[in-house]
Amino acid sequence: MAKTGTTTQGLRAAIERSGYYPTLVAEAVQAAVGGEPVVSYLVHQETTFDANEVRRHVTVLVLTGTRFIVSHTDEQAADATSPSPYATTSTESVKLGRISSVVLSRVVANPESYTAGQLPREVVLTIGWGAVARLDLEPASCGDPNCDADHGYTGSSTADDLSLRVSEAGDGPDSVRETLTFAQALSEATAATSTR
Repeated sequence: MAKTGTTTQGLRAAIERSGYYPTLVAEAVQAAVGGEPVVSYLVHQETTFDANEVRRHVTVLVLTGTRFIVSHTDEQAADATSPSPYATTSTESVKLGRISSVVLSRVVANPESYTAGQLPREVVLTIGWGAVARLDLEPASCGDPNCDADHGYTGSSTADDLSLRVSEAGDGPDSVRETLTFAQALSEATAATSTR
């Protein structure tokens, strides 16, 4: 389930509608947002299957005039460190100027009959700001099959701080639409910041 909108009250209502520890999640998000007006937000709850248990988690993305805020809450079963189930909530606040990439991947069925405005069947929103990067290296070569010289390594670095997958089948068409709306607002905000 994803919910998007533009007001602090709407953000709180979307967190409550998610039904996932709403008081805990809302308090963490509100503390990170502070007094700044909310430009856009996205609330995405996801259920995953981990070995023999079902786990839920929620990600809340908030865009203000100056920052991008990420909040993530996971629930954990009782374990050796805690005799009762518990939840972990984290928030990160990133200045808009630090966002280096907003990648939106769209998966469209039957692309030969695609029409403008048609909803993708799934989207993956990946946002990078330099906190986490993936480095893929491989041995470099010169193209000569008989060469055995050491040419060092070649590779690429990919920003991979946050990746959020939303599908029409799993989350519903409204969730896909809301993710597209948030991605556009974030892209526009980072473009405006880079031209200042």
